[in-house]
Amino acid sequence: MLGGGEGTAAGAPQQLEWKFSQVFGERAAGEEVQEVDIISAIEFDRTGNHLATGDRGGRVVLFERNDTKDHGGNRMDLERMDYSIGRHPEFHYKTEFQSHEPEFDYLKSLEIEEKINKIRWCQTANGALFLLSTNDKTIKFWKVQEKKVKKVCDLNVDLSGAIGNGPVVCSSTSTSSKPCMENGGCNENPFSYSSINTSLPAGGVLSLRLPVANNNETNLVAKCRRIYAHAHDYHINSISNNSDGETFISADDLRINLWNLEISNQSFNIVDVKPANMEDLTEVITSAEFHPTHCNMLAYSSSRGSIRLIDMRQSALCDTHSKLFEEQEVPGTRSFFTEIIASISDIKFAKDGRYILSRDYMTLKLWDVNMDSGPVVTFQVHEYLRPKLCDLYENDSIFDKFECCLSGDGIRVATGSYSNMFRVFGCSGGSTEATLEASKNPMRRQIQTPSRPSKSLGTLPRILRRGGADSSGVDVNGSSFDFTTKLLHLAWHPTENSLACAASNSLYMYYA
Repeated sequence: MLGGGEGTAAGAPQQLEWKFSQVFGERAAGEEVQEVDIISAIEFDRTGNHLATGDRGGRVVLFERNDTKDHGGNRMDLERMDYSIGRHPEFHYKTEFQSHEPEFDYLKSLEIEEKINKIRWCQTANGALFLLSTNDKTIKFWKVQEKKVKKVCDLNVDLSGAIGNGPVVCSSTSTSSKPCMENGGCNENPFSYSSINTSLPAGGVLSLRLPVANNNETNLVAKCRRIYAHAHDYHINSISNNSDGETFISADDLRINLWNLEISNQSFNIVDVKPANMEDLTEVITSAEFHPTHCNMLAYSSSRGSIRLIDMRQSALCDTHSKLFEEQEVPGTRSFFTEIIASISDIKFAKDGRYILSRDYMTLKLWDVNMDSGPVVTFQVHEYLRPKLCDLYENDSIFDKFECCLSGDGIRVATGSYSNMFRVFGCSGGSTEATLEASKNPMRRQIQTPSRPSKSLGTLPRILRRGGADSSGVDVNGSSFDFTTKLLHLAWHPTENSLACAASNSLYMYYA
């Protein structure tokens, strides 16, 4: 990424051509989408072989990669088949389960909706999958594994003619009318069952076979292992696993709690920004993320556009930060909307932990953890909407929370937009951006504009601002605004150039 931290890369990465791969839950033309079916969370696991989505109905749906399974075998066999390892990922539906149910807080007279806010994969063990899911108040730890279903066969009795809850009868070819009871005896004065065969063989039962239980099939079973509840007064906006595999954090508007996966009745408050007087509150926590490799480091963003990096080794309550990342406000540009559009909706660490990607309403920013004076690169995502901020405020669209993601190699970043569009940017100088639509033809309304560096800000020659020319009356594709269709959630495959995007109730997948 960015030449390994020594400035921008000498050569721009090869331009990617994005192609449609799969769609799950595609709706027909004119089909009305149910509110509970709208996807609200999406996440790849660490290997990229599994994908999880959560929806507003509290369900979690799991998908599994199957293109690698089709060509299983050892390396020598694959070489003989001349199988191309570079094949793009293909997924199939694996299973789904109800993670959360709607609840009611009687103490606060508050309805708690079942909508899944975040999903995070945990380390696998013994062939089982583990993941965390959360709604506004409660976090759950799930285990998903295959269970063998035992089926009893080779019975002595013939149940084909049994009806209702009558006695179990034995198979027979005799004309005797004595029915058999469950213990093998016969009743001399039976009830009348004229429609079933109830006679013993003429020579009696020659041999007694014990029933046999066979494992004919397997079923996927999801079991809730632990429930982490009653630790947040405000809505949970983030959960993040620690690299130690033992702990995770959960964050709401004012606090961040540290949990042990094995202990559900106790958590430690490590960040608390609640003032003594709530009238003095100036910012809230919007997102939190553990460092991918350093188990003592985490970052959290705020509604004022700042990111704080904290070290849990400094103190039990991390009131002070190790580093503060924020961009200085340009004099004379402040307006009523300045603080609203500066609010960061999502942050992500790069795979190596060197960079942090943040998303606010107007831009994507890439930060170097070793340089807190300003972002390394700023990508203009919604600059064309600046003249429409009044309209966006009136219809509440200005408060939409878009997520962001980085490629596994850290060369590219992506985020969503309106009209079911998503945008992909290259982090290196001279790279191009792509704007695509979440549909079977992603290039239908696509344009590409060379990213051009602008003048450096202050004494930071490495800072770049990228974005194409945008008109005020139309969106980035020259089309009319459509604020009702927005692509808020997307995820990048950890090892390949593959994107999963959630457009309403449909999951679209693309590769390059």
